Amino acid sequence: MYYRRKVLLALLEVFDNKLEKISLQKLLMLLSKQQQKPEFHFVPYKYGCFSFQANADLTTMVKYNQVIAEGSNWVKIDKEKYLHQLKEKDRQALRNIKYQYGNKSADELIKHTYTKFPYFAVNSTIAKERLSPEEYQKVLDSRPKSDEIILFTIGYEGISLEEYINKLILNDIKILCDVRKNPISMKYGFSKSQLQNACEGVGISYNHFPDLGITSDKRQELNTQSDYDKLFKIYNSEVLSTTRNIQNKLLELLEKEGRIALTCFEANICQCHRKHLAEAISEHPKFKYQLKHI
Repeated sequence: MYYRRKVLLALLEVFDNKLEKISLQKLLMLLSKQQQKPEFHFVPYKYGCFSFQANADLTTMVKYNQVIAEGSNWVKIDKEKYLHQLKEKDRQALRNIKYQYGNKSADELIKHTYTKFPYFAVNSTIAKERLSPEEYQKVLDSRPKSDEIILFTIGYEGISLEEYINKLILNDIKILCDVRKNPISMKYGFSKSQLQNACEGVGISYNHFPDLGITSDKRQELNTQSDYDKLFKIYNSEVLSTTRNIQNKLLELLEKEGRIALTCFEANICQCHRKHLAEAISEHPKFKYQLKHI
């Protein structure tokens, strides 16, 4: 079993095997703040901090008869004890969480996390009614904003869905443009429907441009930078030269929305076709903006 799932089960265990779904997310984030290397990351969602991975893990554990969703609660039905299976630092952190927040209701946890971590409330649909005007203003001030028009590119290799989404939010990106030929990934969160739902859940639009991608049969045996360079030479001649109309649409989107991002897998921009696509767009006579790889 993944260690992070043991953390989830141990969290339920120390709270008498039952937690409201909203409370679990809040407590899990508070726990992560006490860990040197958190098992879960969070995004600012409609009810505050939220981990897509934790929610997916809990849903999976339902299939293994470890937890059940009972109304608005998660309930641990697995009889095995998990707290003692954790690292000592994590066991102590869980005990601290129980001591500090064990008597707080879901509403109190919402209020606490919104005031202590206002960034995670920027997309909340209930923040204004739950906070004082001064507290709510801190939430508004925590929302990243920029009027500068920038064409971004971003890869998801080596980071979680939550870390990826936070990069988009912190750069105030309005539209994510997926330029993979086939938007399917073995990495959780990055297949088309998952990624689209995650983006739209935090107010970012998602568009897919498959014609700008590279077919999988051409991505075999890429072992050196020279192999990639040969691939991109073909990409420039066979794809970029024949998709000027789509590139122009991306430029129009950029001018209209101000900040858009081209996305694919690779972390190394020199090993991804999005670099060449972005540069092709930037060479258009109307392009007078910044190009930034994040």
